[in-house]
Amino acid sequence: MSMIAGGSAGPTIGEIGEFALIDAILQSVPADPDRTRTVVGPGDDAAVLAARGEVVLATDAMVEGVHFRRDWSEPGDIGRKVVAVNVADLEAMGATPVGLMLSLSAPADLPLSWVTAFRDGVLAECETAGIRLIGGDTTASTVLTIVGSTFGDMEGRTPLTRSGATVGQKVAVKGRLGWAAAGLRALSRGFRSPRVVVEAQRCPEVPYGAGREAVAAGATSLIDVSDGLVADLGHVANASGVSIELTTANLDIAEPLQAVASATGGDPVQLVLTGGEDHALVGTFETVPAGWVELGVVTEAGEAGSQVLVDGEVPDWPSGHDHFAR
Repeated sequence: MSMIAGGSAGPTIGEIGEFALIDAILQSVPADPDRTRTVVGPGDDAAVLAARGEVVLATDAMVEGVHFRRDWSEPGDIGRKVVAVNVADLEAMGATPVGLMLSLSAPADLPLSWVTAFRDGVLAECETAGIRLIGGDTTASTVLTIVGSTFGDMEGRTPLTRSGATVGQKVAVKGRLGWAAAGLRALSRGFRSPRVVVEAQRCPEVPYGAGREAVAAGATSLIDVSDGLVADLGHVANASGVSIELTTANLDIAEPLQAVASATGGDPVQLVLTGGEDHALVGTFETVPAGWVELGVVTEAGEAGSQVLVDGEVPDWPSGHDHFAR
């Protein structure tokens, strides 16, 4: 397998020092010209945001070797990914993304060119997601670690939580499922194709704006699929005191997922049901809005309590990712 280190030439961040590093990161960050959202941006002791409604906060960490590998992903891909996974949490609440803060903990021998390419990926995904980089922190570390904190504005909308699902509602999704998991499976076996799933593992394709669509369509619960569809719907079922029944005939099993499953001896349906890191949005509705795909229904919790059933059965395989599972 060829290495994809990215940005290995030029000085390291240890050679230029912390303040030059910060200057290099900030030199390309655009200002908010009319200051409607960002009253005080990067470069001060703290950022100041303007909000019209309730403020939504979320945070996500990415650790090298756990969430990304530099021999698999270019620095720009990693920059895009850290924005995407953080903003997905705001989308899941139905919020409008406003501000992002990033903390970078890195070894001193990390090339400056890697950091600037990472920054460019961050800024590109910020533009796509409709959010601004408003500040952050840098520190030395033996393990490359990136922590994002996001701020959103409900703008008068009611936040969507995991506890609002009611019996009889339809379960629907917007976004891709199983693609990042297929990419991880391919990369783990030394493959770089199908390219579309490898790219999905490097950076998710978050359905930006879908959270506000869900609010407008009357959704009563919403979650982003970070750990797997069955696992994340399990959180909704438990919080709402209901069960959820999924029908596999409703799933879209794209050809690239079938190809990966065939080449690696896996089940493409299981990829879709248990694969995380795509950050699709799945919610419960009385009427499924246009552009969303109906996957199942909300039912009463039985004697066994809240469950997620697949074609009427409790799956006998792990439902999704657990960072601390053994």
